[in-house]
Amino acid sequence: MSVKPTVAQASPVVNATPVAEVTRAVVREFLAARVAGDTGRLAQLFADEVDWLLAENPAVPWIRPRSTAAECAAQFTELMEHTVPEDARASVDAFLVDGTDAVLTGHLSGVVRATGKPFEGPFALHLTVEDGRIIRHHLYENSLSIAEACTP
Repeated sequence: MSVKPTVAQASPVVNATPVAEVTRAVVREFLAARVAGDTGRLAQLFADEVDWLLAENPAVPWIRPRSTAAECAAQFTELMEHTVPEDARASVDAFLVDGTDAVLTGHLSGVVRATGKPFEGPFALHLTVEDGRIIRHHLYENSLSIAEACTP
C-alpha cells in the first residue's frame, strides 16, 4: 500500500539505550522506504530470514506466508498491484520502542482494484531489529474488512 503515514515525531527519550535508538532508526527507515515504494531498500532492511506473521487469507492475493528479505519486500509491490495507490492511507498513532522491539499502532484504509471495494481498520505492527535489519514482522489488521473488499 502506498502509505502516506502521519507519523508523529517521537518526543526525545530520556535514557534511551543505543540498541533502542538503532531500532527506532531502522523502523523510521522502513517507514520511509514503504512510503517511497523503494523495494530495493526494503529488501536491504529485512534480514535474510524473517519471522513474518500476517494471518493467511485465501481471498487476499497479497497476504501469504513470507520468510526471505526479497519475499517481504515484494509484499509492497504485490499490494500495489491489487489496490488503488491513490486511495491508500495509513496513519501511525503510536510508535513504541523497547530495545530491539518496536510496535506501531494506527489505522489503514484502501480500495481493492479488482472490486472497487474499500477496506479499513486499525492495525498493530510488531517489528524486531537485530544487527540493523528487521528479523520479525508481525502485522495484525482487520483481515475481515480486507477479505470482504477482495470478494466480488
